[in-house]
Amino acid sequence: MDSIPIISLANSLLTHAGPASLAQAGPASIAEAYDRAQATGAGAMNMVVLDNIFVFVSAVLVFLMQPGFALVEAGLTRAKNAGNIMMKNLMDVCLGVLVFGLVGWGIAYPGDFNGVFASAGLGVSGLFGNWLVDISPEALASDGFYPLATPVDFLFQAAFAAAAATIVSGAVAGRTKFVGYAAYSVVITALIYPVVVSWKWGGGWLDGLGYIDFAGSGVVHLVGGVSALVGAIVIGPRIGKFGPDGKPVALPGHSVPLAIVGTFLLFVGWFGFNPGSQLQADLAVPLIAVLTAFAGASGGVAAMFTSWIVMHKPDVSMAGNGLLAGLVAICAGVADVSPLGAIVIGAIGGVLVVLVVLAVERQGVDDPVGAFAVHGVGGAWGVLATGLFATTTPVNGATSSAGLLYGGGFGLFFDQLIGVLAIAAFVAATSGVLFLGLRRVGMLRADADHEIAGLDVSEHGSPGYGPEMLASPGSRV
Repeated sequence: MDSIPIISLANSLLTHAGPASLAQAGPASIAEAYDRAQATGAGAMNMVVLDNIFVFVSAVLVFLMQPGFALVEAGLTRAKNAGNIMMKNLMDVCLGVLVFGLVGWGIAYPGDFNGVFASAGLGVSGLFGNWLVDISPEALASDGFYPLATPVDFLFQAAFAAAAATIVSGAVAGRTKFVGYAAYSVVITALIYPVVVSWKWGGGWLDGLGYIDFAGSGVVHLVGGVSALVGAIVIGPRIGKFGPDGKPVALPGHSVPLAIVGTFLLFVGWFGFNPGSQLQADLAVPLIAVLTAFAGASGGVAAMFTSWIVMHKPDVSMAGNGLLAGLVAICAGVADVSPLGAIVIGAIGGVLVVLVVLAVERQGVDDPVGAFAVHGVGGAWGVLATGLFATTTPVNGATSSAGLLYGGGFGLFFDQLIGVLAIAAFVAATSGVLFLGLRRVGMLRADADHEIAGLDVSEHGSPGYGPEMLASPGSRV
């Protein structure tokens, strides 16, 4: 096989769209894809299979991010709440897959399916998609935009929904009733997240505006990050987090090694998150993976040096969060920026995460894992950075998508800014109503004695660790 010049590879990357570009031409169904493949040879037919297997494996990698989130959150919080953290992340996946499949997916992609509600004349297109009650080949066919079988497409999208939901877990760790958290998880995956998805990846108004968000800096991470901030504000800080003078008191997490192992798991999972968003197995995939790695690595290095300067030590957890912030920031523009652009975007994300974590704490908000700094600020920066560093034109549009720094003027940047403001405002309002409602009915904040003793026993009936692994009574575990 002849080698392919790197310029050709770059052009391939920069002319492919991600999940946002649902107008991409493709076979109307898996059956049609196979018919075309048979007419053009076995190689084309194999590519249809390869595309589906590739997206399936990418979905598995995105699900692998869930234990990563769980370990990061558990490691950066107290040992007495480790089991509670694990339960919340477990239910984010279990509840998220079910609720997103039954309700959320139809809202996110309203034109994809005729659901039972639409069939009944209720005008709610897509809810309870036919494939959930009909496993015939017709029901399992592609949705008409690219040659992916419906179950493969759904699995990938459900993994994203669960990831958006679980971002909040760490921000409200150590003081949240499990029933309230479960209610939140259901609402965000059924309603809040799917509405934002519909605006862009579902072909809605942000997509028409020209907003770029290849793998979800805004659609996924800004949604989770803003919800995390709102949840942390509404529920209030952990007992003992702030002294009588209002100054923050350090409540160190119980295991930095767990947190960093979780960070590495998230790093690995991101190679399903970003490359998988290409939705086909082509030569753009390894380039997207490289840009993802560049951004994450530069974010980690930048956060390390920033913490060294600001905190006088190279803080381990800040460096880990910097890596994650770099990965979050590159999601939006990973198919549209250069390698140098990816490095700069990731590095700025790493700097921001340190500064924002400290600033949020100074404002009296207790976010134990820095979820808002990583996902909210990192996501917003990634969306805006695409308006600065984008070097391409979308495959399915005539309007230039070049960023400000590449001669495109302010047009794309303003589109990106509108996206950030709209997503942040919508999520702040809806999640605010949700958390305030949960607090009003007594479902949000755990009792003080339960919080002090730890939520593992009070909420779930058993400790996350055996007594021999916990510190002595009266210690700050």
